[in-house]
Amino acid sequence: MLDKTGAQSEPHPWVKDDPTAGRFMVSRKAFVDPAILALERQHVFDRSWLYIGHESELPNPNDYLTRSVGGRELIFNRDRTGKFRAFFNTCPHRGAQVVREAKGNAMGFQCFYHGWAFNNNGAFATKIKDGNYPEDFNSDGCANLVEVGRFESYRGFYFVSYWSGIQSLYDYLADARDFMDCIADQSGVGMEIVEGEQAYSMRANWKLLVENSIDGYHAPTTHATYFDYLVKASGGMADMSVMTNADGSNHRSQGLDLGNGHAVVEGLAPWGRPVANWIPAWGEEGKVEIARIRADLEARLGPDRAERIARKSRNLLIFPNLIINDVMAITVRTFYPESPDYMKVNAWAIAPKDETAKMREWRLFNYLEFLGPGGFATPDDNEALEACHKGYKNLIEAGWNDISKGMLRANPFTDDEHQMRAFWREWAKRTRDVAPVEARV
Repeated sequence: MLDKTGAQSEPHPWVKDDPTAGRFMVSRKAFVDPAILALERQHVFDRSWLYIGHESELPNPNDYLTRSVGGRELIFNRDRTGKFRAFFNTCPHRGAQVVREAKGNAMGFQCFYHGWAFNNNGAFATKIKDGNYPEDFNSDGCANLVEVGRFESYRGFYFVSYWSGIQSLYDYLADARDFMDCIADQSGVGMEIVEGEQAYSMRANWKLLVENSIDGYHAPTTHATYFDYLVKASGGMADMSVMTNADGSNHRSQGLDLGNGHAVVEGLAPWGRPVANWIPAWGEEGKVEIARIRADLEARLGPDRAERIARKSRNLLIFPNLIINDVMAITVRTFYPESPDYMKVNAWAIAPKDETAKMREWRLFNYLEFLGPGGFATPDDNEALEACHKGYKNLIEAGWNDISKGMLRANPFTDDEHQMRAFWREWAKRTRDVAPVEARV
């Protein structure tokens, strides 16, 4: 809790937040202690809105896919009327996983264990023989698939929550909605998840990937090879002329706290953007197509918003673990801890539905070149995060991370750590009162 000066009025066992002194420290124990992970499962993941999928992944009635979300196995589907739904992928009979395929199209589901069947609206559909069960069996819905209690969407992005008391998704997203709009508005006919998925793992704590995903400080050193490549091998970088506000102030980059633990870094970047920021590597053909896309943006959204969407990159965090990187391509990424030092990562590319084949080719090349598991960025980040986790073996003697950069600056830059502090303050709020007594003394 912060008092009126912005300083903590009560100590937190794992976060030291002193805005007056410009110091923000996080205990390295928060990254390695299994007891803290147990608290996170209950008070972070179980009490947040968690991303399950995009509407474009289920284009037709009866489409379905299965996902692991926050420690639960779920079915994300559209029933025969076209309604989007989310069910726990557990048979009411003996608990077996009902749907074992990753995706498909079906009017119903059948558990392979004892054959119990269900319509894709979740209703029990097995014919009961006389004498097997009471005549009023399932009058209370006991044999239906269990639907996830909270299930809502914003701009085509669907979320679930396991806490009935959570605020609406719209309110939960707070100021992050504007940045999601910047992504959804890139096409007048809608965005779509590109076929395929990236799935990989890291031997590091999940919160390190949260930090890394909205960290502008590490890029010039960790990804120096990529920036050198942009100059030497890709035909040159995008135009980086400074954008200014009406008052003449620089509007190149910023790091923002968006409320409820959400955060973003947004600013100009040196790469081409298929949404309308040309680079020489795309040639005259690409210049013509980029001009067409830019003209469409301006016609739909006006010149100022079109300029922002076309030329600015943004790395958006939706608390606790959804990252949307709208950079040289767009990736939607989630990650969940299996243990304090191991996480599984899933990522998808998203693009305008009406994108030309050539622009889609360039987009996916950008996506794989930098953001993919074998690209320029992800292996670098993987190594850096695993190196951090190895360093935490020394936490008894060297026990605290410093996340203070730019804390005294009125208008934080993208290479400051303001946006990471937004995440940690929400994390601290959720864990303070439930921390073990011995940790708070």
